[in-house]
Amino acid sequence: MLCIKINGEKIKFLNQLIMSKKILITGAAGFIGSHLAELCVQKGYNVTAFDIYNSENSCGWLENSKYKKDINIVLGDIRDYNSVNKVVKNKDIVFHLAALIGIPYSYSSPLSYLKTNVDGAYNILENAKRSNIEQLIMTSTSEVYGSAQYSPIDEKHPLVGQSPYSASKIAADQLAISYFRSFKLPVKILRPFNTYGPRQSQRAIIPTIISQCLNSNMIRLGNLKPKRDFLYVSDTCQAFLNIARKKNFFGEVFNVGSNQELSISDLVQNIKKLTNTNLQVKIDKKRIRPSGSEVGRLICNSKKIRKNLKWKKRVEFNEGLKKTIEWSIKFDQSKNSEKYSI
Repeated sequence: MLCIKINGEKIKFLNQLIMSKKILITGAAGFIGSHLAELCVQKGYNVTAFDIYNSENSCGWLENSKYKKDINIVLGDIRDYNSVNKVVKNKDIVFHLAALIGIPYSYSSPLSYLKTNVDGAYNILENAKRSNIEQLIMTSTSEVYGSAQYSPIDEKHPLVGQSPYSASKIAADQLAISYFRSFKLPVKILRPFNTYGPRQSQRAIIPTIISQCLNSNMIRLGNLKPKRDFLYVSDTCQAFLNIARKKNFFGEVFNVGSNQELSISDLVQNIKKLTNTNLQVKIDKKRIRPSGSEVGRLICNSKKIRKNLKWKKRVEFNEGLKKTIEWSIKFDQSKNSEKYSI
């Protein structure tokens, strides 16, 4: 801790400097956003969490967080310009994570992805420009690369929209870069590969497999051949902090991943072993992407973030998988106890 002496008394200068920063996290009630909000509180930041308004006035995964009292929670709509305008004002750093995710639904409702992911990005970018914030970190996705044309994938890899979801994220990324080039907006883009861990939606592959291993008599999946790069959520959140602590690299993109690949088939075997189950896998054709939309291989080249932002992976895959399974078991038990309580 950096200290200075004033009138003979030591002042924790660096800690005071950090606590003075006002942080906004959009999508903060979601999977990665809630973990990031909690990490920022732990590090001493003044955190505002922004997420979708709902009739229950629920703040998602932050509802039962032990840090809830330390977070200013604002419910609104990323698609609404005025809603975003109010929450961005007087903030120093903005982490934009709010997005409509889930590739399968993007085939059914492409427009909803454009409204949330592209219009939402515009609202954040325009209001960040008007508010003269210090930094805006936009959240991208490895899906923007499409199937790997070479591996591992670095930031120079071509962008290929192989689903309406990935196309909407490409549009948001390019809009962000245009705001840097046109208006000198201090924006950076973090591009996570497959983040996993506690609180992740059941639509994602790891929670889907874990849930079926714990609660079903068979595992139903789509294509088992694709290979992915999985990174534990705490490592992804640390990457967000590292990128925000740098006063340069504006207008640039940083991949973040483990630099290791694992097929869905091998992933199933790992989870079966850790859950002590031996269920058969049945291919469900409804879960298979259209042939031209399937992304066969996504393996991250994270050299840029490791070299320039001093970031490194700290949680090994099986360690993170064990933590995720343990959380899933506890979460299932808590849901059941609520369901049957009198």
